[in-house]
Amino acid sequence: MKEIIDIVSAYTKAVSEQKKTALATVVLVEGSAYRKAGARMLITEDGQLTGAISGGCLEGDALRKARMAILQQEPLLITYDTMDDDDAKLGVGLGCNGIIHILIEPIKDDQINPITLLKAVIASRGYSVLVTVFSLTDRKAPQPGSCLCLADGRTLWNGLETLPYKNELLEDAKNVLYNQHSAITTYQGYTAFVECVKPLVSLVIVGAGNDAVPLTSMAAVLGWYTTIVDGRPNYASIERFPLVKNVHIAKPEDILDKLEINEWTAFVLMTHNYNYEMAFLKELLPVNPKYIGILGPKKKLERMLTELEMNGTTITEKNLETIHGPIGLDIGSETAEEIALSIIAEIKAVFSERNGRSLKYKTTYIHST
Repeated sequence: MKEIIDIVSAYTKAVSEQKKTALATVVLVEGSAYRKAGARMLITEDGQLTGAISGGCLEGDALRKARMAILQQEPLLITYDTMDDDDAKLGVGLGCNGIIHILIEPIKDDQINPITLLKAVIASRGYSVLVTVFSLTDRKAPQPGSCLCLADGRTLWNGLETLPYKNELLEDAKNVLYNQHSAITTYQGYTAFVECVKPLVSLVIVGAGNDAVPLTSMAAVLGWYTTIVDGRPNYASIERFPLVKNVHIAKPEDILDKLEINEWTAFVLMTHNYNYEMAFLKELLPVNPKYIGILGPKKKLERMLTELEMNGTTITEKNLETIHGPIGLDIGSETAEEIALSIIAEIKAVFSERNGRSLKYKTTYIHST
C-alpha cells in the first residue's frame, strides 16, 4: 500500500509539471523473483521512477520500454526470463530463477485511468481488489490493462465495461475480495491478475515518551497510519510527533471512543505508567484487536493480567494469543531505535501471519500469490 500511495503522489506532481507518465505493474511471476505480482512503478517521460518492480535490475530496461509506450499511447506487455542466458547478456541478470511479466500502461490524464483505481484503493480502509487484464498468447492484441477496482462496496471500471467477459471478471473479483487472496484467472484468451490489496496497518501507540519517537519514525517509513495517545498534554503533541496522523490526550476509559479500530489495528502500550496501562488494557480486552504489545518484562504483564482477573475482568485464550509481552522480536535490542525495530518487525510478522524466522530456513518461495 505504501508503494501505491507514493505512486499516486508522484503522479499528481507529474501532472502539475505537465509530464507524461506510464505505470509498470508486475502482473505474473513464474518461479522466483525479487518482487511478486502487484509490484508497481510509475515512470515519467524524463526518467523519474517511483516504486520498484525488481531489485534494480529491470528498471533501466523498463524505462526504455515505458518511453515507447508513452510515445505510442498503447499498453505494452514485456517478459523477462531470468532462466535464459540471453537476459544476462542484455544486462538483466536478476540473480533469481523465474519469469517476470510486466505490463506498462501509459496514463491518459483526461479520463478514468489506472491511477484513478489506485486512488480508490488508498481511500478504502478495508480490503480492496484491483484487476489487471493482459494477453500472454498474443502480445500484439490490445492489452486491456488495469480495468476494475472493488473498494468500500463500490465497483469502479476503467472504461472497459463492454468487455465480453465482464460478468465473469466481476464475479472472480468478488470471490477474491471475499477470500482475501489474490488469483490468476483466464477469459477467452486473456489472463487477469486479480489482486487483493491489504489495508495499511493502523498503529496506536499508547505512550508519548521519548522511546515512542523512533517507533513513529519507522512506522512512517512503512506508510502506517499512526496515532499517539497519552494522558499528558506536555508529552502528547504534534510538535513532538510530526509524523503521526493523530494525537489524542485522553484518560484510559476515553481512548477507544476516539479511535477507528478494525482488523488491521495494532496497539503498543509504552507509557511506563503501570496503572494507566492496566486501566487501558481493561477497556481494550473486549475489543480483542489482532495485536496488543506491552513494553516491559514478563512479570509486569503477568501481574497486570492477574490483577485484572481478580477485579472481575474476563481474559480469554483468544486475548492471550493477541497479547505480546515482552513486546518485539528477539534481535538483541537495547536502544530505543533497536527496540522500535523489533516491535515493528513483530507487528509486521503477525499481520503477515509469519513467524519472524530467518529466511535461510525457508524451504518454499519467499513470495506467494
